[in-house]
Amino acid sequence: MSTDLNAPMVMEKKFQLFSGRSNPLLARRIASALGVDLSGLSLETFANGEIYARYDETVRGTDVFFVQSIVGQNVNDTLMELLIACDAAKRGSCRTFTAVIPHYGYARQDRKAAPREPITARLVANLMESAGVDRVITLDLHTNTIQGFFDVPVNHLTALPLFASYYRNLELDPDTLCVVSPDVGRAKAAKKLSDMLGCSLAIAHKGRPKHNMAEVTGIIGDIDGKTCIVNDDMIDTGGTLVASINELKKLGAGDVYVCSTHGIFSGPAIERLQGAPIVECVVSDAVPVPPEVLEAPNTKIKQVSVAEEFAECIRRVYSEIPVSAMFGADLNL
Repeated sequence: MSTDLNAPMVMEKKFQLFSGRSNPLLARRIASALGVDLSGLSLETFANGEIYARYDETVRGTDVFFVQSIVGQNVNDTLMELLIACDAAKRGSCRTFTAVIPHYGYARQDRKAAPREPITARLVANLMESAGVDRVITLDLHTNTIQGFFDVPVNHLTALPLFASYYRNLELDPDTLCVVSPDVGRAKAAKKLSDMLGCSLAIAHKGRPKHNMAEVTGIIGDIDGKTCIVNDDMIDTGGTLVASINELKKLGAGDVYVCSTHGIFSGPAIERLQGAPIVECVVSDAVPVPPEVLEAPNTKIKQVSVAEEFAECIRRVYSEIPVSAMFGADLNL
């Protein structure tokens, strides 16, 4: 067939959404919100633990969006899976590769708190850029400064509007409501949530007697007799959180609610929360929670979905329209 070499070239962008193995349910929810199907990607693990990835269809000239939370029992595998999937897409001549990371693993080590420590949040950023990631879309980073570890664009979303909407629907009295920041570092985000709910703010002061352990040494603000909402970015083992809740109750707090973007729930976390003096704990689906936990009788663990927010951000990035105007994305956390 002859081709007219003088005819104007027509450029059409192509979009494909893929999922890693760490959070396929959220990826399907995002795909549904976008009105698209997840594209095919074969992911396998060899007997020695190495990961294999191959796209089932061409990605040449495509804007690839890859959904993967860096979390789970084998958190290092989920990180490697992301890097390998990016490498495969780049070698398949994709136009761009956007890493959609609902939970950014290794974010807690974002600075040197003691001599001879790593800064793993920066290391992960370097690894992704070396693999060829062109853009990152993520949610409620442990600290806002992690965005500066990247030389590629980062769209930083937040689940705070979702939590605010959830608690407004409970019709809690703003006059007797107080949002509690579990530490000084989370105070700015907690203030945003308290502003959304039109209520007061309190800040817990924590000390760290040893690594991966913290204890509340004081509360800044009035919580006596108030309904408290403790807001944090993640719950890992839940030990520090439950200790903070017990301290709040000793200081006169009324009903205590907990909300956290990332419910990692390692080890005895679920049992600790079920036994804690709280009404409930609300987390997002940025980190998968086993269905048996959410569906258990008298469970205190509730979940809200961030799929719509991620879908809207992906739609805006692909369409090259501002993300800053998106509800919840311009909170400047």
